[in-house]
Amino acid sequence: MYAIIGTWKMSLQGLTEARDMLACGRNAADAVERAIMCVEDNPAYVSVGYGALPARDGRVLLDAGWMDGQTLRVGGVMAAENLRNPIRAARLLCGRETNCLLAGRGAEQFAVSAGLPLRDMRTQGSQARWREAMQALADEEPLTAYRGHDTVCVIGLDAQGRMVAGTSTSGLFLKEPGRVGDSPLVGSGFYCDARYGGAAATGLGEDIMRGCLSYEAVSLMRRGASAQEACEEALRGLSDTHRRLGEDAGSVSLIALSAQGGFGAATTLPLFPFAVGSAQGAYLCAARTTPQGLAIGPAAPEELDGVD
Repeated sequence: MYAIIGTWKMSLQGLTEARDMLACGRNAADAVERAIMCVEDNPAYVSVGYGALPARDGRVLLDAGWMDGQTLRVGGVMAAENLRNPIRAARLLCGRETNCLLAGRGAEQFAVSAGLPLRDMRTQGSQARWREAMQALADEEPLTAYRGHDTVCVIGLDAQGRMVAGTSTSGLFLKEPGRVGDSPLVGSGFYCDARYGGAAATGLGEDIMRGCLSYEAVSLMRRGASAQEACEEALRGLSDTHRRLGEDAGSVSLIALSAQGGFGAATTLPLFPFAVGSAQGAYLCAARTTPQGLAIGPAAPEELDGVD
């Protein structure tokens, strides 16, 4: 048995390749890395990797996280520039007993020492959007650019029962230089324990961190919840906390994969697409917030127009 799940429509191509790797007996770590690298290398996805939207100072600052479900070891980079594939650095750091989470210049120096390729992650398109947004700020127009902050999260389970979770993002568009969200932080952006399952979150990191959302979902699976039940209960708890504090539910989505290969997803958004892969193939699903509650099902192509 093998299975893999990833956030957003943008994960489908890489996840399809990763699913085929799992079908051929490859390990979960190689599959998850491949799925995320496909997104990092594609400039069409402006919230991850090459061509991602910059911070306020015009630099593309990248975050990535990795967790090995067998050892519970973690690796990650944050606020790092010029890493062609930050997920590769996060995976390598996961093998360390100490110094496994590196920021800024330290993350970049590690990548060089490890022989990882570097790249100017800016494109003409991303710089043009940055200049346009900065001009809007100067003109005191309302800032809507913070919507561009989707994270690619992937959780994989291989036929040997090994499980891995990984995340990669450039964070909020026009973020303050040095800002770090939930994505590279274990327990908030991702968590993975091969005995029970893995979970990962996407959305506004400042909200996700307030509930250690991914750890909460895995903890629920440890106590017997299915992947779907864990997603719904964990996100409901965070949303209830926000409302108790007089706030709205925020912009948060969550995926999970159980140790038995079961999938789960939940969202506060009207529509949250995600990709899944198993022996039956790879395909898109969607979580939908309806008046009757959360609905999970196949994603129709027409409802995903304009959604990455």
